[in-house]
Amino acid sequence: MILRNARRTSPREAVIRAPWDGAEVGRHPLATAEQMDEAVASNVEAAAACRAMPAFERAACLRRIADALRARRAEVAQLLAREAGKPIGQATLEIDRAIAVFEDGAEEATRIGGEVLPLDTVPAGVRRIGLTRRFPLSPIAAITPFNFPVLLAAHKVAPAIACGATLTLKPPPHDPLSSELLGELIAASGYPAGGVNVVPCDLPVAQRLVADARVRMISFTGSAKAGWAIRAQAGTKRVALELGGNAGVIVEADADLDRAASRCAAGGYGYAGQSCISVQRILVHRDVYDDFLRRFVTRVGNLHVGDPLDPVTDVGPMISEEAAQRAESWIAAAVREGAKIETGGKRQGALLQPTILTGTRPAQQVNCEEVFAPITTLTAYTTFDEAVESINATPYGLQAGIFTRDVATMMRAWERLDVGGVMGNDIPSFRVDRMPYGGAKASGLGREGVRYAIQEMTEPRLLTLQTE
Repeated sequence: MILRNARRTSPREAVIRAPWDGAEVGRHPLATAEQMDEAVASNVEAAAACRAMPAFERAACLRRIADALRARRAEVAQLLAREAGKPIGQATLEIDRAIAVFEDGAEEATRIGGEVLPLDTVPAGVRRIGLTRRFPLSPIAAITPFNFPVLLAAHKVAPAIACGATLTLKPPPHDPLSSELLGELIAASGYPAGGVNVVPCDLPVAQRLVADARVRMISFTGSAKAGWAIRAQAGTKRVALELGGNAGVIVEADADLDRAASRCAAGGYGYAGQSCISVQRILVHRDVYDDFLRRFVTRVGNLHVGDPLDPVTDVGPMISEEAAQRAESWIAAAVREGAKIETGGKRQGALLQPTILTGTRPAQQVNCEEVFAPITTLTAYTTFDEAVESINATPYGLQAGIFTRDVATMMRAWERLDVGGVMGNDIPSFRVDRMPYGGAKASGLGREGVRYAIQEMTEPRLLTLQTE
C-alpha cells in the first residue's frame, strides 16, 4: 500500500492469481483498521498544503504522473493483462487512456474559475458585488472496481489533485497490483505527502473508510447494489456513484449494417463484456433483422478467444471462474425459457465463449439485469417508439447507442432515451475520457470526466464586498 507517499507492509497479505491460468502474479498487503485510520488522518493533515498549492504546481504534479506512466507503459500493461485477464491490446489502451486523463487533469487544474455577481438587483445590494470560488472537499474516499483499475483510479485521482483535494483510494481486490504501481508514481509526483493514499483492504476495513466522519465525499465505481447501499449510509457526505448498466443499441432500418455489426461486436465482447457500458441488448428493426443477425454472427465468430498476453486475442477470460459460471447459468436459464444460442455459450474455467442469444424475453436476466459477461441479446422491433420503450424499460440508464442515417431520429433518441449519454452511429461503449460520463436512474449520481468530476469534488463559497 502507498501511505504518506511511502510503501507500507502489513501483517496480512493477499495473493493475486491470473484468471487465465491461475499462476501467481504477485502478493500485496491488506491494510489493517489502524492503517486505514492513518490514511484518513494523513489526508486531513495534508489538506491545507494541497489546497494552498498553486494551480501551476498541481498541474506539474499531474504531468509528472502522466510522464512516469508513459515511461512504464509496457510494464503496467503487462501487469494489468496478467492480474485482470485483460487482452494485452486492451490493457495497453487502458494505460494510454489513463495517461490522457492525467494530462487533461493538468489542463483543468489551471481552469478552475468562479464568478463575479452584481448584487444591485435589489436596493440592499447597491454598491455590493459577490465573488464565488470553488474549494476542494477533503478527504475523499475513492473506491474502484476490477474492470478498469488503472483508468478508473485516474478518473478519481486526477480531478482530486487538479482541485487540491486529498484522497484515499481503495483499489479492487481482484487486481490491485497495477493500482498500487500507479500509487508509487503518484507518490513521486511532488503532491504533498498524505495527499493521495492507495490502500488495499478487505470489506470491513473498506467500510471503515466509508463510515469515517472525517471523510467529506465518497466517489464510488462498482455495482448498483453496493453503490446505493453506500449512499444510504453516507449521512452528510457528498456521494458520486458510477454504477451498473445493461446498455442497449438501436439499429434502424437505414443504418450502415456493416458498421453497426462491427461496432457491436467490439462493444459487446471487449474485455469479455465486463464493462458497465458493454453492449448487452441490441434492438434491430424488423426489416433488416435477418441481415444484421447474419453479419453480426459472422463478426462475433471471427473474434479471437484465448491467452490475454497474445497480441491477437480479442476476448480473454472473465475475472474469475465464479463470474463465468454465473453468466453461464444465465444463458442456460434463457435457453430453458425458449431463447436460442446463435453462437458461443460454452465455458471452460473462467473463459466463456462470446455468446449471442435470440428469442429472449424482456424479463429474463440477460435483458433486465447487468450481465457483465460476453453475452448479447438480439431482438426485432417494428416501430422506433417500441425500441425506445424497450431501452427505457429497465432500472438502468447509463449510455445507449443508435445507428441511423436520419439526424431527426437521432435527435429523438437523445430526447427520449432515459440515459446519461446517447452515442450517435456508435455503441454505448464509446467513451472519450473528458466527456461528462454518468448515468440516470439506478446507474448512478454525478458525472466523471476531469472537468465534471472537479465540480463534484469542490463546493462554491461566496464572498460579498461592499464597494464603498
